[in-house]
Amino acid sequence: MEEPKVFISYSWSDQSHQELVKHWADRLVADGIDVILDVYDLKEGDDKYAFMESMVTDPKVTHVLVICDRVYAEKANARKAGVGTETQIISGEVYEKVKQSKFIPIVCEFNDNREPILPAFMKSRMWINFSSSEAENENWEQLVRLLYGKPQHVKPKKGKAPSFITSDTPVPTSEAFAKFNSLKQAVLQDKKGLNHYRRDFIDSCITYADNLRVRERPEVESIGEKVLEDCGKLKAVRDYLCDWVLLESEISDEVIFSEALIDVLEKLRELKSRPQEINSWNDSWFEAHSVFVYETFLYIVAALLKLGAYNILNEIFTSHYLLPSSDRHGTSNFETFDCFHGYSETLQSVLAPENQRLHAPAAELIKRQADREDIPFSGLRQAELLTLMMSFLTPDTHWYPGTLHYSSYSNGYPFFVRAAQHKNFLKLAKITGIESVDILREKVKEGHERVEVSRWHNFHYERNFWSSMNMDDLDSIK
Repeated sequence: MEEPKVFISYSWSDQSHQELVKHWADRLVADGIDVILDVYDLKEGDDKYAFMESMVTDPKVTHVLVICDRVYAEKANARKAGVGTETQIISGEVYEKVKQSKFIPIVCEFNDNREPILPAFMKSRMWINFSSSEAENENWEQLVRLLYGKPQHVKPKKGKAPSFITSDTPVPTSEAFAKFNSLKQAVLQDKKGLNHYRRDFIDSCITYADNLRVRERPEVESIGEKVLEDCGKLKAVRDYLCDWVLLESEISDEVIFSEALIDVLEKLRELKSRPQEINSWNDSWFEAHSVFVYETFLYIVAALLKLGAYNILNEIFTSHYLLPSSDRHGTSNFETFDCFHGYSETLQSVLAPENQRLHAPAAELIKRQADREDIPFSGLRQAELLTLMMSFLTPDTHWYPGTLHYSSYSNGYPFFVRAAQHKNFLKLAKITGIESVDILREKVKEGHERVEVSRWHNFHYERNFWSSMNMDDLDSIK
């Protein structure tokens, strides 16, 4: 950070004005700013005009504060001696380099029309109001930030071009975007009727995704290309829902938000199924939504982990979800969280390298689409590892951890590593509902046997994920 060095230009209007300027100078010095002022630095015998010019033109002087009162403006405009000579130096610099921000007008007075009193050459410049003690205190931080080059409002870092620009296929999600912004304002401002804003947002997301469900045989050469294209279109909804979870899970009532999230998950689950109105179909038609739901579920779990919403995670993993009517074939009307897993065989043809076969095409696509900085692909893998553990603990539940194909021996999962400490193991205990580490290990082993993970020979670095879950070291540090 550049150390500011400031020269103060002012008129000796009267004794009280001189004392006020010195008060400001003293206050700036107290805030770590090197101030050059005539009463500090101009000694007997010095040429005051040479002193003024050297201060204005000195490149080491980062800013010149021009203290503008009625006397200063009159002398400057009349080109009178003293300050008039000084302002001729300044105005020459100003008009030579119009865009420079070295000169900062400090307004001490306003005229009868409430317009700031400024010299003619300063009228086009942005100024700071110091016309009263209240104005000084109100705007002091603005001045100090300006001198240090640390403004309160900073232009954000330029992001990536939106997908509707970079993609050949338009992504008309403007309604969901608008509804999310309305919901965001309602949440942050604690508005009444939050349920209404939330419902409108969720409905817009689900409606957009539902409109992409295939209801007639696609007239395409490659169904894999169709699935890939639709997954790209659905990615925006994935992000909106993830943003919603990150926003509301921290602010809203935990019980109310949990209920809303379960409802959203049930709506997502229905998107994977066959639309009720069609009687002839191929399962490949619905693969895009299957991958979309799988991907969005991992993002939701990762977001909740990031925020420490462990009770909500427990609710997600222990709830039962209503089966869509088109998928009810037996006596059971409910499923467990493994209903959110997704797979796409048709993506093999468009994602697999030549003469190779992907173990998990859906996971490959999720990896390629993992472009969020706040939840990177490593966060999705950790979310899937947690989901896998919960599948070991939940009878009649199976989860194939596709994204873990992209893990290696060198990968560590921070949530599980930290759970070696007792205080962090308690976080895992909230999610699993199991407070004893011995009972947790026992149940995970039972899950291994039930799922027969030893058959997962295509996971080259680890087949049962015992070490990835840090099972041996959990709750070992008190």
